[in-house]
Amino acid sequence: MKPYILEQTNWLQVKDEKYDVAVLPWGATEPHNYHLPYGTDVIETEKIAEQAAAKAWDRGSRIMVLPTIPFGVQNPGQTSLPFCLHINPSTQIILFHDIVASLHRQGIKKLVVLNGHGGNDFKPMIREMKNDFPDILFALVEWFKILDAEEYFEESGDHAGEMETSIIMHFFPHLVRPLVEAGDGKSKSPKLLGLRNKTAWIPRQWDQVSEDTGIGYPKKATAAKGEKYINDTVERISGFLVEFATCDPSNLYGIE
Repeated sequence: MKPYILEQTNWLQVKDEKYDVAVLPWGATEPHNYHLPYGTDVIETEKIAEQAAAKAWDRGSRIMVLPTIPFGVQNPGQTSLPFCLHINPSTQIILFHDIVASLHRQGIKKLVVLNGHGGNDFKPMIREMKNDFPDILFALVEWFKILDAEEYFEESGDHAGEMETSIIMHFFPHLVRPLVEAGDGKSKSPKLLGLRNKTAWIPRQWDQVSEDTGIGYPKKATAAKGEKYINDTVERISGFLVEFATCDPSNLYGIE
């Protein structure tokens, strides 16, 4: 039983404890090539939240990790794939608002959104939420952006490639199909120069970009690579949680 994981706690534990920070992990449910589970974004983000909270708890910070939201915003071409579950950003912000409203009524004044899916865009939502709940301090942590993946992995790619495959091999090896079954995760670049050089952006048309739903070559993945990457990521996040738990929201700036 872990007192920092809401799903594992009970009323006896919670009622007399004062919590500093709530953490809301948010993932997505979608295909991840042929070898990783649909819930990859959910289970890896949930595990990262758990490990980071454990380290912060051991350092005296009272963290509560909320249940992971398994539904995210998907791209065109993904939404028609079987069991790829899409929610609109307008739906997402309603759900987010209701969760924040619940925490606000209960006196929770610091919330970290731990995002594990690239299609989720929480920055505008947090700006809007801050106007409705000005006394809550919000933070967004996107764990997959914290470190330079090139220092840990040989192959680039942002979906079911070497990085994600290594992470799931580390956390949940029983959920990874043999890598000989994995597609190569080849992706096509846009024909428009303005998209390639990032002059402009459009939603990634998934069915035109990838044949196996993967973006990135997964077959160099190892559990050891995933473990090193996760350990360093968790250390960074846990350090932030400790810092965030003790900070004064009225005095956040001052270093020149």
